Amino acid sequence: MALSEHRPSGEARTAVNGLELTLRQRFTKPVVFVLCLLPFAWLVFAAFADRLGANPAEALIRSTGDWTLRMLCIVLAVTPLRQWLNAPSLARYRRMLGLFTFFYAALHLLAYAWLDMGFEWGEVVRDIAKRPFILVGFLGFVLLSVLFATSFKRVIKAMGAPSWQRLHRAVYLIAGLALLHFFWMRAGKNDFNEVLVYAAVIGVLLGVRVLRRFASKSKNA
Repeated sequence: MALSEHRPSGEARTAVNGLELTLRQRFTKPVVFVLCLLPFAWLVFAAFADRLGANPAEALIRSTGDWTLRMLCIVLAVTPLRQWLNAPSLARYRRMLGLFTFFYAALHLLAYAWLDMGFEWGEVVRDIAKRPFILVGFLGFVLLSVLFATSFKRVIKAMGAPSWQRLHRAVYLIAGLALLHFFWMRAGKNDFNEVLVYAAVIGVLLGVRVLRRFASKSKNA
């Protein structure tokens, strides 16, 4: 059965309707906002409570990077879940999730510039140019900054929906750059277990889009 023909049935349809109803409630967005903020709150608490281990600086840099990747995966999951669960209201949360992705990426860069480089901006620039995995991560952040800057309603209206949508497909490239950044960072320690997990998740989420596009073209042919 083609992916585009999938329809939930029976009890699944009832659950989907319940999910859609919940997503439309006013309280749901604040709940999602708080959930997205919890990792940051925990890191702040852990820093002040001395719970970040023997190397707090490394823990903060790695944790903010991990949460950037996780938020990217959640953003990429919105459209497939919206289609599969027949829950169009999920789209209402994509902008918030994207902004939190930028938030954690900015924290990751800030933690690196502050805790690793001591805000020595000349050294930061030289380090970015010298180490490929940092360069790749920085390029991903630059692209993410462009998406952040164009995520507001006035900008969307000025650009027009088609142009805005084309630009924001750069999230796929950003996901690839983030994964490559993570891979190169872990390559130095020969530790690829988490890399493979993220690669599998991102691969599935992008693969679903490719399959749907082929299914749509076949149906219209």
